[in-house]
Amino acid sequence: MFPDTAELARRLAREAEAVCRYYLSNGKRAGRYWVVGDVHNTPGRSMFVRLQESPKGAAGKWTDAATGEHGDLLDIIRECRGLRDFGEVTEEARRFLKLPRPEPQLASKPVRSVAPAGSQEAARRLFAISSRIEGTVVETYMQRRGIALVNHGGSLRFHPRCYYRSDEHSPTETWPAMIACVTDLAGRITGAHRTWLDPDGFDRIRLGKAPVDTPRRAMGDLLGNAVRFGVVDDVLAAGEGIETMLSLRCVLPTLPMAAALSANHLSAMLLPSGLRRLYIARDADAAGDAVQATLTQRAQEAGIEAIALSPRLGDFNEDLHIFGIELLRAELRLQLVPEDVVRFLHSSTLAAE
Repeated sequence: MFPDTAELARRLAREAEAVCRYYLSNGKRAGRYWVVGDVHNTPGRSMFVRLQESPKGAAGKWTDAATGEHGDLLDIIRECRGLRDFGEVTEEARRFLKLPRPEPQLASKPVRSVAPAGSQEAARRLFAISSRIEGTVVETYMQRRGIALVNHGGSLRFHPRCYYRSDEHSPTETWPAMIACVTDLAGRITGAHRTWLDPDGFDRIRLGKAPVDTPRRAMGDLLGNAVRFGVVDDVLAAGEGIETMLSLRCVLPTLPMAAALSANHLSAMLLPSGLRRLYIARDADAAGDAVQATLTQRAQEAGIEAIALSPRLGDFNEDLHIFGIELLRAELRLQLVPEDVVRFLHSSTLAAE
């Protein structure tokens, strides 16, 4: 028998991945997380279960980015099995822990100087060894997407030969890449986002990205964090893509912004203390609708005013590229709060003149 519930939870946490594989079989591992649709084992990518202890929290803790729900592995067992009585939950957990486990393969002790692939440390090292984007293919890539002035505030760097493998069985390639640092609210680098680029040209299909299967990938800890442009005070604009937010920075260069890198991560992005107003730069699709609803509710519960910024086309980079900066400025003038028009948009207009 287990002495108490806390000890039972700790033992489950030590086998977090085995718990997820058994009870959340419709999900899959993604770095240090198990990703699935929800706590009822629905296929999808809204729910993240932490598989290893990290500075962000203990193993076994989970968050559903779509609903804001969170809990531990005992909650997963309860919901997946539809149990109401807590005694039944603990009994099911005890039964699971008595199941035979495959023998773990012995791994060689890692070399101290080598950061684990996909880790926070690997992300920090990649960003550190990268260089400024000025005069590189990163700047060219942005200009061809309509972003003439890349107002990134030091969050982007360039790597001339960034490693790429489509899968573990494929050979390693090298391509030039845009490297973006992912940070937490304290400014600590928790991850990096790589966009591999084509050094030889720009076409309408790839939009300047390298001709590989997945030209965008992230590493490190992303949940709750973002690529940040500017230092937040009381107003922030947040959206999914780096190019989307940099397009807005062309018109609003002094407004702090954050790119969460995906719809799910935008829904779960941590909001800074002292924030008074949040602009949600939504994409014009079903995921954008869901993000807007979830993030608006979270902001309002925290006493933050939430305002949606909506593009005419799919996102604000499309608007900038197709319609130009003056029309984008006119669109935003109608969507911003009047005091922010004076504070942020008016100054950018003067700068342009």
